[in-house]
Amino acid sequence: MKFVDEAKIFVKAGDGGRGCVSFRREKYIPRGGPNGGDGGKGGDVIFAATNRLHSLLDFKFHQHFKAKKGEHGKGSNKHGKNGADCLVYVPVGTILRELQTGEILADLIADGERFVAARGGIGGLGNARFASPTRQAPRYAQPGQPGEEKQISLDLKLLADLGIIGAPNAGKSTLLSKLTSAKPKIADYPFTTLIPNLGVVELEDYHPFVVADIPGLIEGAHAGLGLGMRFLRHIERTRLLVHIIDASLGPEETIKNWQKINAELSAYGPALAEKTQVVTLNKIDLITEDDKLEAIKAAFLDKGCTVYFISAATSKGVEELKEALARRLQQDEYERKD
Repeated sequence: MKFVDEAKIFVKAGDGGRGCVSFRREKYIPRGGPNGGDGGKGGDVIFAATNRLHSLLDFKFHQHFKAKKGEHGKGSNKHGKNGADCLVYVPVGTILRELQTGEILADLIADGERFVAARGGIGGLGNARFASPTRQAPRYAQPGQPGEEKQISLDLKLLADLGIIGAPNAGKSTLLSKLTSAKPKIADYPFTTLIPNLGVVELEDYHPFVVADIPGLIEGAHAGLGLGMRFLRHIERTRLLVHIIDASLGPEETIKNWQKINAELSAYGPALAEKTQVVTLNKIDLITEDDKLEAIKAAFLDKGCTVYFISAATSKGVEELKEALARRLQQDEYERKD
């Protein structure tokens, strides 16, 4: 399935029905009073978040959404039927913005959450509403009010507890596949991951948590270089980041990669740079000298980082990392409740 996280659409609520001009026409009552009914209300355009969708792909093909008009009022004081609402389903994590101003209309972050994006017009009053002792035969009724219409931009930010970041080919997708049952595309060349991937970690004695793996980041990603910038939004909501680095490059290159990625996070926005990171050094199976591994560990300790050493390919250290992440998230959950 193609992943789409941006779309632009037009929504139009239903117009209200017209009020009716009518008079009673019964035998022996030649001049009956007014009995025109009111028009029905136009339908609303309502957005509903659902976990069953994971992309905005459908909105690339269907961009206009209109609710039904309210029916016109009828004689014998019959009220016109209200127009049917137009229900639009979007993935959980979708942000609705007014296209022209950029104003956020709604941020739908829970399954089943709803938002009325355009309200239907009120139906017009029939002539029976305007009768009075001094005006016993009003010959006019109100038109229905027009429904609201808007141009809306949709932006999807995936909801995950933990985000995996790093340079291309650092092993993010391999780690995701070992932590979860997700099956992302994996190959030994940069930019294998072209879309964000999600997986769920289930560990005994801990709450399940969702992990997002985004395309690799390169220097200049915040300005649009590479693939990562477009997808950085998908880790904005995460509680924790796993920063995975290729340890086989040696101490100097490993530290440089760590600094470059953090610089990109800071350039994108301070909120990302301030997130708690779990530094994870991958590909230790390719390091044959123990002193090289110790040098890398010492370099990160000098930076004040606690690091985990793993081989995602052979699964070495992955279970220990998985439990450490579960503990961190559980601790964060307890702190939020306090």
